[in-house]
Amino acid sequence: MISGIYPGLVTHARVRPRRHALAYRVYNMLFDLDELPELGRRFRFFSVDGFNLLSFHERDHGDGSGVPLREQIAGRLAAAGIVADGPMRLLCYPRVLGLVFNPISTYFCHRADGVLAAILYEVNNTFGQRHSYLIPVVDPDARPIRQHCDKAFYVSPFMAMDMAYDFSVRPPGDEVALTVRGSDAVGTMITATFTGTRREISDGALLGTFLRHPLLMLKVVGGIHWEALKLVAKGMRLHSRPAPPAEATTVVRHG
Repeated sequence: MISGIYPGLVTHARVRPRRHALAYRVYNMLFDLDELPELGRRFRFFSVDGFNLLSFHERDHGDGSGVPLREQIAGRLAAAGIVADGPMRLLCYPRVLGLVFNPISTYFCHRADGVLAAILYEVNNTFGQRHSYLIPVVDPDARPIRQHCDKAFYVSPFMAMDMAYDFSVRPPGDEVALTVRGSDAVGTMITATFTGTRREISDGALLGTFLRHPLLMLKVVGGIHWEALKLVAKGMRLHSRPAPPAEATTVVRHG
């Protein structure tokens, strides 16, 4: 199977206006959207659109509707004029005992010949809002793949909107790496990274992953709020939250 488990490490490093760093052991899962039906049937400790130790629910992504997720993303790609009619793979946190929060979910969208055509970064904030950045892949053979976009969506109350993101991506294989660097006119403000090493999905691997991280979502959500308290204590000022973009997806033309 293409789908797999990626145990690894997430790190954040803020350099301005206050230095702050964190590192947490977590894991992501890679879901080939064409494999979802088989994943739901094949494994005892994993379900699709149902409760289990670990699960994947399509409504946790995209527009949250009943429209199949692959169909939704294909529609966004077509509307942007991007030909990506091949495999579509999503790197994200699964539900753990029915709970999930994904600060970022990453879709790898391929052409029918298997060449990576675009990456879609789906971002959630803690205010229940979601926005995506769709960026074509100019050089699919590059390692890492580098992409850039202006910030369009409010995420952290400690970061202004006048920023840009630089993405550095090593697509999932034996390993995966995703780095997002946030910068303003002065320079880098924050760098966030996830690196992971692939494990094949099996009942043993699913159970072992759950037992090693039974409180994954508490770690993710609790960690966000705990680190926010630390930033407040360091004197970081808060930025007001603007309305989200009118469109669900920002399409970046330059890659």
